[in-house]
Order: sequence, then structure tokens, then C-alpha cells
Amino acid sequence: MKKLWQKLIKPSSKLSILALVLIGIGITLAGTFVVHKGFEVTSTIEFCTSCHTMEQNYEEYKESVHFKNASGVQAVCTDCHQPKDFPGKVFRKLEAAKDLYHHFVTGKIDTPEKFEENRLEMAQAVWARMSGQQSKTCKSCHSYDDMDHSKQSAKAAMEMKKAAAENMNCIECHKGIAHELPNMAGGFQKDFETLQATANSQGATAEKLYSLGEKDLYATADASGKAEGKLLPASEVTVLERKDDMVKVQIDGWLEKAGKGRVMTEYMGKRVFKATIRGDVKATEQVIEEKTDSATDIVWQHVSVQAWVTSADLIDNIQPIWNYAEGMYASTCNACHAAPDPAHFTANGWISGLNAMSAYYRLSKTEERTLLKYLQNHGKDTGGAGAH
Repeated sequence: MKKLWQKLIKPSSKLSILALVLIGIGITLAGTFVVHKGFEVTSTIEFCTSCHTMEQNYEEYKESVHFKNASGVQAVCTDCHQPKDFPGKVFRKLEAAKDLYHHFVTGKIDTPEKFEENRLEMAQAVWARMSGQQSKTCKSCHSYDDMDHSKQSAKAAMEMKKAAAENMNCIECHKGIAHELPNMAGGFQKDFETLQATANSQGATAEKLYSLGEKDLYATADASGKAEGKLLPASEVTVLERKDDMVKVQIDGWLEKAGKGRVMTEYMGKRVFKATIRGDVKATEQVIEEKTDSATDIVWQHVSVQAWVTSADLIDNIQPIWNYAEGMYASTCNACHAAPDPAHFTANGWISGLNAMSAYYRLSKTEERTLLKYLQNHGKDTGGAGAH
């Protein structure tokens, strides 16, 4: 302790304590200047777009209101991507080093084609970061409290008032505000491939199975024969028999008694479609019970039919299908705005709700039917999000 104390009071035999303090102050000031200047230089548009992989992003940004607008106030890259507080700024600079790593070392994003291929992954990382920071970079310029709703359109004012009441993150509704949205299908389409691999590795050996997509129904164990209906996505069947790569199943559902009896639904009175049946498959129909819907006075029959399907794309648990559909919902409907909770609409209400948005997303017919089935089975009148 004595030696330590002596070093503290007389750290050098050549320099006085005052000289050492002045040297320390000089180093500190020089370091502060270097850090400040470094942040200043690396926070310019010129620096941010100096890599050729940022050129496309820059061109997209130049078309946005953040680059050119009536007020002449420009938000540059760091205004959105770099927090204003010093710890947040330092952490963001360290995070950004991985972009340089992938550009110069791994080559993951060193060409426009590779950048586009990985755009979804990078965009999701940015959205997650902004969400985790409560969109504080956005709110450093845009304040709910300072908004004059009378100067907004009626639609914008309504949405912003709701957002302010919930203190929503800006990024929940404004993902495409400065850059083109990535191909949102990439993530959930990969999820579906994984789902298929899982289902086919199981070999349809369970007694209860669920369809990943649409499947033809046959009256006999011959997939080359005439199809007598379709099993729709995310529908439960009970296995009765197996033969080679074919499975004989029982399908339970509801039919409107006064109708043609070709469309089976999951529930009485709700248009949650399970299968279409005709010909020899419909001929196997057995009535389990008959009920009248008190809301409409329509008579419904609970029936079962038997049919053969191929064993491919049948999984033993519905939850992985719902997880996939939930990812699809987040990728498509949440891409532009905060999508409502599935329990916001009734099962029948979701048909018109999703149809109204069909012009804004690109899904195959099977993907759309799977998404609708997920929303309907988690709707207001089917038990909500926790029911299935």
C-alpha cells in the first residue's frame, strides 16, 4: 500500500504531477475531438452511401418525403438509423460494423443481387431494433403531443389519435416510409418448406392429421382416378385405413341442409370452409346431427364423409400450421400498417376484411386460404387467439 501511495503522489521522477495532469487533459481533449470528428464524418449521407451496396437504398430514399418535401427539412440516414443519445450512438456504430463485415469479408451483400436476396432479413433486423427502441429516432422529430390533427386528413387523424392513445411504435405502420419493402414472402415461404419437410418425414402415421394445403379427394385408393372434391388447407381428418402412399380418411363438418350440400364448413353457420365434396365421396355422407342456427333460422347438418387422399403434406399437429400462418400474417398485413388482432373480427367478418386488402399483397390462392383459415379460427366468435 505504501508503494502504491507513493506512485499516486509521485508517479514520475521526471515529470511533475501538474505536467502529467496537463498531458492527461490533452490526451482526453484529443480523444474527444477524434471521437466527435469520427462520429461527424461517419454520420453524413456521403459516408453512408459510399459503399455501392447502398446506392439502391439511396435512390429509394431520394424518392421519399424525408429527402425532399414542402418544408425543406431533410432527415438523413442517421436521423432514422442512429439514436441521438451518446450510448445509443456508440452502440449503433458498433452494430453497423457487421454490415462492413458482410460487405468486405463474407461478401453476403457485396452485389445488388445479393443485397436484394438478403433485404428481408436486414429489414426485419432494422424493424426489430426500432421497435425495441420504441421508435425513439422517429419520435425525436415526430411527437404525438405536438401533432395538429386538424391539419391531417380525416383518415390520418383517426389513425394517429389511436396510435397516440396506445403510444404505438412508428415502425408498426411506417415500414415502407423511406425504402422499398422487401419481398415479404421469402420468410414464410421458407417456413412452409420446413413445414412440408416435417410433415413428410412423419409419413402421415398419426390417427389425426391436418392438411398443409389443398388436397384432392378420391373415392378409391387411386390418385390417378377422378377427383371427387378437395380437402382445404388446415383441415383435420381422422385416418381410417392406409394403402401404399394413400390414406383413407373421415372428414367431419357442417352442410347447409337446403343447399346443394357440396361445401363442408368447420362450424355451423360460419363460412370457415373445410372441404368440397361431390360424386362418390358425397355418396358416403352420414348425418351425425341436425341443428337450426338461431341467428338465421337456417337448418344445418353435421355430417361425416369418407375419402382417399395422398399421404404427402399431412402433419400430426395443427399448431405448426398456425405458426406458419401467423408469420404470413405478420409479413403481409403488418408490412404497411399495424394489423388488427385476429380476434378483432368474426369468422365471417374476416372474409370481407381480408378481401378488402387483397390488392395490397401477393399470395397464392392456397396461401390466402391458409391465412384466412388461421384468422377465422382465431376470430372473435371462434374463441380468439388462445383457443386453437
